[in-house]
Amino acid sequence: MSTSKTRREFLGDAAGITAATLVAARGFAAVHAGGGDEIKIALVGCGGRGSGAAVDALSVQRGPVRLVAMADPFEDRLAASYKALTEELGGGSEKGLDVPQDRRFVGFDAYKHAMDCLGPGDVVILATPPAFRWVHFTYAIEKGLNVFMEKPVSVDGPSSRRMLDLAERAGQKGLKVAVGLMSRHSRALQELAQRVQAGELGEIISQHGYRMQGPIVNFRSLPKPKEVGELEYQIRRFHSFLWASGGAYNDFFIHIIDQLCWMKGAWPEKAQALGGRHYRSRADGVPYVDQNFDSYAVEYTYADGTKMMFNGRNIEGCQERFLSYMHGTKGSAIVSANGDCGTPSSIHTRRNLGADSIVWQSKVPAGQENPYRNEWNDFIGAIRDNVAYNEAKRGIEASLVCNMGRMAAHTGREITFRQMLECKHEFAPGIAEFTKDSAAPVVSDATGRYPVPQPGILTDREY
Repeated sequence: MSTSKTRREFLGDAAGITAATLVAARGFAAVHAGGGDEIKIALVGCGGRGSGAAVDALSVQRGPVRLVAMADPFEDRLAASYKALTEELGGGSEKGLDVPQDRRFVGFDAYKHAMDCLGPGDVVILATPPAFRWVHFTYAIEKGLNVFMEKPVSVDGPSSRRMLDLAERAGQKGLKVAVGLMSRHSRALQELAQRVQAGELGEIISQHGYRMQGPIVNFRSLPKPKEVGELEYQIRRFHSFLWASGGAYNDFFIHIIDQLCWMKGAWPEKAQALGGRHYRSRADGVPYVDQNFDSYAVEYTYADGTKMMFNGRNIEGCQERFLSYMHGTKGSAIVSANGDCGTPSSIHTRRNLGADSIVWQSKVPAGQENPYRNEWNDFIGAIRDNVAYNEAKRGIEASLVCNMGRMAAHTGREITFRQMLECKHEFAPGIAEFTKDSAAPVVSDATGRYPVPQPGILTDREY
């Protein structure tokens, strides 16, 4: 089996595979214990991210596992995903891919049909835009399924509150829940976290995270083509719409923010921020109509006063920077050397983080270099061994911290963690009842532009 593609690479490869809309009860939790029974998997959301997760699932060390159902509201996306999986896996059923035509479901209710192909203790991958996460998670819990859900997992206060309730319910039923924050499964970052918590850096003074890059995937959107429906357009280009994904801030930046919170061992209690959009039209004058800012600078504050400074940018031609580091009273550390969780992580005696000041550098055991594969091996191992495994709560809290920073930038106001959780602005009310003919959550004006944040004008909601 090829191990050449990460989930992000699948996403980048496939303009034709874009994610769209679409853990067992205690009595069932031991169904797959012992490693001898086959675990069946259903994929809900057949974009690049979901397709990549399916490949990772079928690569686990403690099989057998088999992908038996796929669901997406758009037939072309599902077909493209199935084709990409077949090519990547280099085979069919013998590689764990067993999805005949009658188990490929299309439509806004397709997620139910896919999950209905599973039994208690099997696994569903939830890889739709995060606006739909709580809807699909609810049904998975009802079915007694273990869940792998992609990040982010919530986009606003109401969906976060629902997700926290669902996480608790999943725990009460003994379900195994994994969240696609793969940095937590980087063996390099795991060892660094242990060393930091053991006091090797002393007290953490400051943290710094950067994801400064050009526009990627659907960060920008041009006016909707006349032949495409409004809801379909927004779902297919979900990175452009706050209701669907939390926008570029949540989807692109969550890994760096989450890993720094992990190193600190706490969630920030408040955020203040700057943000703006420098370019609202293409060089030929065609407008960009999406809701994203292209620059964010956020100061997060922990309860003890420690600051985490995060900078994000999506503008071509600018200097790119994608890494994270932190300073302590006894030393400094590079958390991610390059990318979401790039190795090596390292501890330094000086704040300039030079090679001559390294006192520890990560060395990852052979066969555990890929955090995407590690998270699936850890998840399936917990199912096989019937041990507690529920990452939902911290995945929701990481999403809330992103929501908090984003809202601070979009409103021009300091936002606390509690304010974000209790915020009443629901981006997509009625989403559980969406059909292909439903009205879209946001409406464009006569020029095709959608509502955008107005800091200092709209201060209790983002648009």
